[in-house]
Amino acid sequence: MGWVNKCKLSTIKAIKYNNQPCLTLNSTFNTILNCHVNIRILDEVECKPKMFWNPFSKEEFKCAIDNYNSSSTPGPDKLSWNHLKTILKQDKCLNNIVNIANACINLGYWLSHFKKSSTVVIPKPNK
Repeated sequence: MGWVNKCKLSTIKAIKYNNQPCLTLNSTFNTILNCHVNIRILDEVECKPKMFWNPFSKEEFKCAIDNYNSSSTPGPDKLSWNHLKTILKQDKCLNNIVNIANACINLGYWLSHFKKSSTVVIPKPNK
């Protein structure tokens, strides 16, 4: 089946609008590359009070995990939802995961690992 092979598109061919190459982003970036930015404009932004976030409970976390398809592909850590669901059946592991999630919220810091994802593009035949 030839349609399952890798599809190599050039950057210009991959980004088109109305059958014309879309170079706006690149040209905009290059024109403002050496421009001076006045960060004092941020002083005008109204400060909002911090919102309180209730901590995750074990039940809430398990309910959220149960909504994910066990057959989906694993992320950068190679851990599938099915593996995670199995691990979380042990109460000690569930407590640790919930504590990590709550610590991230309390600190306002998310590890870079939580921000990564893998995308696999599967071309469809005749599309």
